[in-house]
Amino acid sequence: MESLVVEEVEKQLQKLPAKVSSYVNKAEVIAYALNRLPALYATSEKGWEQQVIRARRELGNQILAAVRQAIAAVQRDPLRAVVPLKIGAEQESQVVLQELKELLGQEELSWRNVVDGVENALIRTARGEVTWRKRGNAAAQRNEWHDSRYYL
Repeated sequence: MESLVVEEVEKQLQKLPAKVSSYVNKAEVIAYALNRLPALYATSEKGWEQQVIRARRELGNQILAAVRQAIAAVQRDPLRAVVPLKIGAEQESQVVLQELKELLGQEELSWRNVVDGVENALIRTARGEVTWRKRGNAAAQRNEWHDSRYYL
């Protein structure tokens, strides 16, 4: 359900005027919407795929409405101070995986195939098939890197 809600939040926020969307905290919208939707669990890849299909088919309108309601409910109040939750290990691992996907240019990357993905990028680099450039300052500051890491 989380990935479907995130997808819907992105769609709806893109439709909003920039000024309005700047007052919307995406994490709060996602949490608000998820708290109003049924949880769907899976223990296998096939089960997960079936749950996604089921959610799109049976709960699509409910997801759309929950996100719409969430956006309306959580628009930032400049007088309200929100202290965000600290990222836990599971969330942090997903952030790291997303950064690796971007760094290596491999959207299909997962924790199961990360070693193969890095190995392939290194082989392609050694062969001269990949050209790397220095990461931008914003990314370097965000990750607190001060060395010469490169990305595609």
